[in-house]
Formats: sequence, C-alpha cells, structure tokens
Amino acid sequence: MPFIFLGDNIMDNITIPKHIGIIMDGNGRWAKKRLLPRNMGHKKGAEVFKDIARYCDDLGMEAVTFYAFSTENWKRPQEEVDGLMKLFKQYLIDAFDYEKDNNRIIFLGDKAPFNEELRSLMLEIEEKTASRDGMIINLALNYGSRDEIVHACKEIAEKVKNGEMNVEDITEESFSDHLYTKNQPDPDFILRPSGEKRISNFLLWQCAYSEFIYMDVLWPDFTRDDLDAAIAEFNKRNRRFGGV
Repeated sequence: MPFIFLGDNIMDNITIPKHIGIIMDGNGRWAKKRLLPRNMGHKKGAEVFKDIARYCDDLGMEAVTFYAFSTENWKRPQEEVDGLMKLFKQYLIDAFDYEKDNNRIIFLGDKAPFNEELRSLMLEIEEKTASRDGMIINLALNYGSRDEIVHACKEIAEKVKNGEMNVEDITEESFSDHLYTKNQPDPDFILRPSGEKRISNFLLWQCAYSEFIYMDVLWPDFTRDDLDAAIAEFNKRNRRFGGV
C-alpha cells in the first residue's frame, strides 16, 4: 500500500487502502432538509461520486466500489426511480473521459432489468475499459450481495453438473472467482456516510475482514477532507484477521 500525506490536519505516512467500498447514502434526506425534490439530492450525490472517484484514483487506490442502486431500490416511488435511471445515463457519459482515463469500469449487479439503451451503454463502457490497468471503479447498480452469492452458487453448480468442475474444487478462492469482484482485493474498509450504521446487503462475502467506518455527513455534503478523515481512522485500526 502506498504512503501519502493527506493534509496539514491529518498525520503523514498514511497507508492508503487498496480497495474501499462506499455506500452513498443520504441523498434523499439532504434534499428534504432543503425542501427540494429527492432527485435533486441524487443529482448532487452524483457530482460528489465523480469527485471522490477521481480523488481515490489520485491517492493510488487499486479499486473503489460505489453502492449506487440496490435490488431493493426498485421499491421506491416510480418518479424517483425514473429520475435515477436518467441520472445514471447522464453520469455514465459525463463522469469519465473513457478515451483518456486509464480506469477500468465494472458494473456489479444484474443488468437485465435496465432499459436497452442503458444496458448497451454499460456493456460498451465495460468493453472499452476492460484492458485498462489503472484503478478499477466498481459501480453497484441493481446490486444485492445475497443475489450475487446465489448467482455464484448457480454458476458453480452448473459447472459441477456439466463436469467442468469437481466438488473438491470448491474453495473460498474459487467461490470468490465467481463473484462480480473476481480478481480484485477485498475491501479494506466499508464507508457509510449519513449516520446510518448497517451494511444493507453490500459486499457481504467480500467484507469478511473489512473495517467499518460510519460518518454523520450526508453523501451530497461529503468531501475529500471527509475521505481523508476516514482513511486516517482506518489507519488507527489494528487489523488482526483472526490472529492476536
């Protein structure tokens, strides 16, 4: 892990995590506090996503996973869901310069429920960035970790059924190879702004030894300084991975 000085108010010689997961929470409450429509909160949150993704890249992380839309979020009011779909399309196009940036973009989750235009755009972006060797940006859209685990189990079961894999070959490592995050390091920490303290079906397998950092700031108000503070807090943790 690289070391970097994050600022005058943060200790130097900070260890930068290889991979962090971020639950982007609090958009609706941010808008409500300002008497704005909920989708205005999502729009501001999307702008913060763009800035924080670039900052993670500047810091030298290997991967960052943003939890943008869960399998349960389809239950929200249709007007809000429709607004989010338009926002996803806009920011998939505008957030990154896919011709110049060296980031690899991976979408975690089932693409099938999205409309054809959005699905095609997601597939195009994944294909265009597949050979990039810079930071991986995972965007969890229509993602649920239980669904991901079931999907992996079905893939493995099908391989065993077809004689492509033996039961004895099923290990933690081979199981991980069937998750959306295959070949990526597990997250060093999971960050959830907004004051909520729950994992919400996010990277359940991958976060077995992750640290958890909760912050009271709502996601649309989240800044690079807040991420610096989260990384500094992570550096205070004593990660023993079951040892002493």
